[in-house]
Amino acid sequence: MNPSPRIAICPGSYDPLTNGHIDVITRAASVFDQVIVGVVNLPIRKGKTLFDIDERCAFITEALAHLPNVRPLPFSNLVVDFAREQGAKAIVKGLRAISDFEYEFEMNQLNRLQAPEIESVYVMASPQFSFLSSSGVKELATFGGKIDQLVPLTVANRLKEELGR
Repeated sequence: MNPSPRIAICPGSYDPLTNGHIDVITRAASVFDQVIVGVVNLPIRKGKTLFDIDERCAFITEALAHLPNVRPLPFSNLVVDFAREQGAKAIVKGLRAISDFEYEFEMNQLNRLQAPEIESVYVMASPQFSFLSSSGVKELATFGGKIDQLVPLTVANRLKEELGR
């Protein structure tokens, strides 16, 4: 009898997908049998998204096509409920700085109350991505900053279309 696959969820708004996200997801894919990139359809904390759910999922599919055990999937419920629905036993998140840790620590405690059987796993940002955020990339794009090294080319082109002045 084969053991159950180790499935993890990497949740986020991915608005837009950055090279930091790709780094964390790629590293999770080397540890877990399956990685579901959970794309929050209606983020509460961040408000309206720049890109719709289909485009954000398409960015992820294209950027991570070389990883056969990774796929995006939208969700609109609690991340722990989404994880249960997918048969995941872990939620993987990236940490860049102390401020990320404080937020994620609080979220971990709330998630453990809801679903103690689902473990939170944290991946430290690679040094070259420790400063990178979707909101920072959007701000750079709005004012004509250089973003080509921060996001996949398709994402950079769409950001320039949507936000360029």
